[in-house]
Amino acid sequence: MNDEARVPSEEVGVSKWNKKKIFIVLGIGAFSVLLLYAGFMRAPAGFPVGAVVKIESGLSITAVSELLGEKSLIRSPRLFSWIVRTQSPRAGVLSGVYVFPEKENVFSIAYRLTRGITKVTPVRVTIPEGSSVREIALILKQNLVAFDDVKFIAIARGDEGYLFPDTYFFLPATSPEEVIRTMKDNFAKRTENIRGSPDILIMASLLEKEARQMETRRTIAGILWKRLEIGMPLQVDAVFGYIFNRDTYSPTFEDLTIDSPYNTYKYKGLPPTPINNPGLDAIQAALTPIESPYLYYLTDQEGNIYYARTYEDHLANKAKARN
Repeated sequence: MNDEARVPSEEVGVSKWNKKKIFIVLGIGAFSVLLLYAGFMRAPAGFPVGAVVKIESGLSITAVSELLGEKSLIRSPRLFSWIVRTQSPRAGVLSGVYVFPEKENVFSIAYRLTRGITKVTPVRVTIPEGSSVREIALILKQNLVAFDDVKFIAIARGDEGYLFPDTYFFLPATSPEEVIRTMKDNFAKRTENIRGSPDILIMASLLEKEARQMETRRTIAGILWKRLEIGMPLQVDAVFGYIFNRDTYSPTFEDLTIDSPYNTYKYKGLPPTPINNPGLDAIQAALTPIESPYLYYLTDQEGNIYYARTYEDHLANKAKARN
């Protein structure tokens, strides 16, 4: 009786041990799956902090998932799709421009994109007076991470002079077309009470680079308008910075020979277009030149300006400026 009674108790013990092993294996498996998913849920190691992503209207959840994966914002597009379909089965992802100022896990990103939380704030951008289209493009590229500077230069060339230098607030994903439209509208508004021909704007762009003080600009304007009137070449050094795309005010003898319509040593008259985008002071200086007996001027490295009536006096001033 006693021996026979032990048999079932041993079988029960073995059965309990097997169940315990099964639970342990299942627990380890579940924990491993949890760790795996936790890994996919975390932000990728190479998360591009400061990234700007534009979600176009009509994009499928799958397409958005792949886009975020390509930009290293999420680890698993499949997991993102599953979360979005769970959180927002009807609305899905909302279109818009999204900014990622810090690392976020996949749940946080899914939550934002299904509720349209863009975190977009306007960026303050200051365009100095006298900036050329290329210089404006560089400033915008430095401030707007997704800005297409190459496209901007290509389409803004014809608007040189009409992009008003000012402080603007642009959204991170503002397109080149929107920037150009905004700056041109500002130009039209700020100059609506100023009457003048396109030549005034070209002259103002030269004055913007030739001098800083208003009275000096007006005096130089008088000299340059006089040169035009008597058929003398303008011989303005500032154009060479525009021609060669560099900030130079001391052209070499080789520079002076370049065959460009902007070369005011080689060709008489004004350049064909403005060489930058002048501010209101330069435009006013071009409109209100000061008459003087001078025909020549130059500026030394300290910013001192020398005027001369004759070419001989001008050469003497050059020698003085070098000392």
